[in-house]
Amino acid sequence: MIDHERYSRQLVLKGFGAIAQNKLINSSILVVGAGGLGCPIIQYLAAAGIGTIGIVDNDTISLSNLHRQILFTSEDLGQPKVKVAAERLRLMNPEISIVEHPFRLNKGNIFSVIEHYDIVIDGTDNFDSRYLINDACAFLQKPLIFAAVSGFEGQLAIFNVKDKNNIATNYRDIFPIPPAPGEIQNCAENGILGVLPGIIGTMAAAEAIKLIAGVGQPLINTLLHYNLLNQTQYTLNISVGNDYVLPKSKADFLLMEDNQSHFIAPAYEEIDLTQMLLLRKQDLALLIDVREKHEFPILDQDVFLQVPMSEFNTFMQNNIDAESIVLLCQHGIRSVAAAELLQEKYGDKKKIYSLKGGIAKWRNHFLKR
Repeated sequence: MIDHERYSRQLVLKGFGAIAQNKLINSSILVVGAGGLGCPIIQYLAAAGIGTIGIVDNDTISLSNLHRQILFTSEDLGQPKVKVAAERLRLMNPEISIVEHPFRLNKGNIFSVIEHYDIVIDGTDNFDSRYLINDACAFLQKPLIFAAVSGFEGQLAIFNVKDKNNIATNYRDIFPIPPAPGEIQNCAENGILGVLPGIIGTMAAAEAIKLIAGVGQPLINTLLHYNLLNQTQYTLNISVGNDYVLPKSKADFLLMEDNQSHFIAPAYEEIDLTQMLLLRKQDLALLIDVREKHEFPILDQDVFLQVPMSEFNTFMQNNIDAESIVLLCQHGIRSVAAAELLQEKYGDKKKIYSLKGGIAKWRNHFLKR
């Protein structure tokens, strides 16, 4: 039953009306990620009257989230994102159903979650999740709306929906192979202007509404690229690629998970600040800062050798005399990637460490001068 007053501005909209509104009310959308992209997505979907909205996220709210995740407030710090988001959406529109999935998707649970929804929207910020969601949706031919942001730019596309030529593409048709760890920085490393995920997230919600209601021209097999700095955007047509292989059955999917779960333990170790200081005091390790030269705080170059990640492959051509190496960066992500590179070169010939959590976690120590 349509609430005519709640949706009155949509009901009187030429080319939309009651037929389109009924389609929204009878639809279900799963939004993966309740962060910078997910917050505007779920707010506008709820306000528009999507009948069932599922939210997947296993994270809690932190202070650094608030400049872009404006569904949350300072009073919500430490609370699960899914729980708080669901409460706010129910207040916004008590006539729809909000389903909470307070966990991380993996190959063992993704099918049981996404197969209950009409559309999936990927608002995640890491490549492991992005490829997992894509592969599962491609296998099930579940419509997938892809949204991503970095720095001042954003991307948006619709996958697994056939165009007028009866062709459907997926994320691997653009990027068949995931990037190497540390090759592309995430928002924590690269930064993000808070309004950008709001813009792209709102666009993603609009694409979902268009797709369900059957209005306009959704971005099927089309990648939209948006630049906030000059307010420009362009689109690229996506064609089917042939340099990747998707699983042919759910059993194959689970087998992939089993194979990946039997990995070799890394030959490097993540350590805390106390362990790093002990190694430094005993003069047992070479300490390498893999951040870029413009990043702050600037560390004592008499203690830390600065080798930016962008120059690390060149640095790797030299032999390191030290038997132990400690790597650090802003958040402990790039340092792990550097540790993996060193492990590949030296194997168990050297002891390789990464400062867990990076400079940001131990900020008070590094700010002492």
